[in-house]
Amino acid sequence: MRKVEVTSFNKSWSSMFEQEANKLYKIFGSEIIKIHHIGSTSVIGLKAKPIIDIMLVVKNINQVDGFTTAMTTIGYESKGENGISGRRFFQKGGDNRTHHVHIFELGNVEIEHHLAFRNYLRSHPDTAKAYGELKEALSQRFPYDIEAYIHGKEQLVSEIKNRAIDWYEDI
Repeated sequence: MRKVEVTSFNKSWSSMFEQEANKLYKIFGSEIIKIHHIGSTSVIGLKAKPIIDIMLVVKNINQVDGFTTAMTTIGYESKGENGISGRRFFQKGGDNRTHHVHIFELGNVEIEHHLAFRNYLRSHPDTAKAYGELKEALSQRFPYDIEAYIHGKEQLVSEIKNRAIDWYEDI
């Protein structure tokens, strides 16, 4: 059973991203336009589940399916779109998850949404702190119920996302 664990910020998350990004560059090569470290582990000081979220921006999303075997070779499981149209999603580590890879084709609006959310938290430490504290409280309340954990943070995530998109469009 997968345990919901939220930890204090870890300085090694950045190097873990870089190491994995190098592996992904070797697999996807020239199909990649850009790789971003997203999610809570990309925000200095933010409490997070210790799972590195990586977003690849690619030229053609349909080409990604041809890389599934190579991703499996380095420990990833393909989850298809996994609830977001136009995305390809891979997870690594099973119940002891270590990495998520979100792949979008250039021009997909979800790219901007993910970057806006990340950058907003980076620029608004009070919001990041409140978000981290909520995640920590939910992980303690629901240590073996990921769905309850996710549901518990949905409202705040939605509020932050809306503020972040407005803020991102204005900068």
